[in-house]
Amino acid sequence: MKRREALQGGLALAISALAAWTGRADTTKATRSVATKNVDPPQVVDRTIASADVRPVSAGRLLHFSAVRSTFAAPRDVWVWLPDSYTPEGPPHDVLYMHDGANLFEPGGAFGGKEWGVDEALTQLAGKLPPTLVVGIGNTPLRFREYMPNGVWARLPAEQRAFITKGHGGEPLSDGYLKFIVRELKPWVDATFRTLPGPDHTHVMGSSMGGLISFYALGEYPEVFGGAACLSTHWPAGVPASLEPRPAAEVQGMAAAFAAWLEPHWPQLRGHRLYLDRGDATLDVLYPPFQDAIDHWLQGRAPAAGLQWQSRAFPGAEHNEVAWRARLAEPLQFLLEKPRN
Repeated sequence: MKRREALQGGLALAISALAAWTGRADTTKATRSVATKNVDPPQVVDRTIASADVRPVSAGRLLHFSAVRSTFAAPRDVWVWLPDSYTPEGPPHDVLYMHDGANLFEPGGAFGGKEWGVDEALTQLAGKLPPTLVVGIGNTPLRFREYMPNGVWARLPAEQRAFITKGHGGEPLSDGYLKFIVRELKPWVDATFRTLPGPDHTHVMGSSMGGLISFYALGEYPEVFGGAACLSTHWPAGVPASLEPRPAAEVQGMAAAFAAWLEPHWPQLRGHRLYLDRGDATLDVLYPPFQDAIDHWLQGRAPAAGLQWQSRAFPGAEHNEVAWRARLAEPLQFLLEKPRN
């Protein structure tokens, strides 16, 4: 009885967090955006540094751009963090793109009032890692659908697809979201700031559903992203009814769908980096079987393909910004540290 009560209490908190993980959601009315491959050219991000709201942070400089519009996805806020090493005339920097941007730098706008502390983490690692600026991409009320990989969803068993679609309120919109990042946001970032635009210097990171879309971004756009970090990846994808273990068929269905989706992309992943991790408390209690299945698949496929990957487990870690902040140095170093000659 005590275990059931504990699980029910943990589930209430976990589902509340998962459903409300919109950070500072865009107040602009969300529109259903369906990406089409034939839309060209995309809308140019019409923003200048002078138009940004400068936000107070403990280190570096944080620029906030509100309601950035897109041809491919719903409008959203964007944050650009410039480290102390950045100057308009100085050397170009690596770029890290991160999802759920409102949760990264400022506690006032972060979910639950807790932020990742990305600016503090990179400042502490200065000198150990290449100078890096961070682009925080805000989420919208369409977060679940934008972060659910289209290509993976399409390869799931019909029952699993239906479960996810019902929980998300519609089919995935991730292909459009990634087009916004790759075809609109990144070209604007590279044109506006001094960056190193190649994949060796461009990475993506996210947690929970943001872990799913980060993995998907690496596979769909290996010519753009050289590495992806996926923290507490929400492998079940849907909204679970309890924190009891998910059925084995669901675990295998998700692993098989990821494997089928990624198969044609393997030749382009040589030299790329993939970081995965999980805790085992609150919502993360669901993840070990999924992560084990994904790890088993990667162990058999990644070495021959030349993908550098790492999977970590953090016992006792919960599904929240406090936990991700505590271990943020791990994925940052794995992604950004340059190989020694």
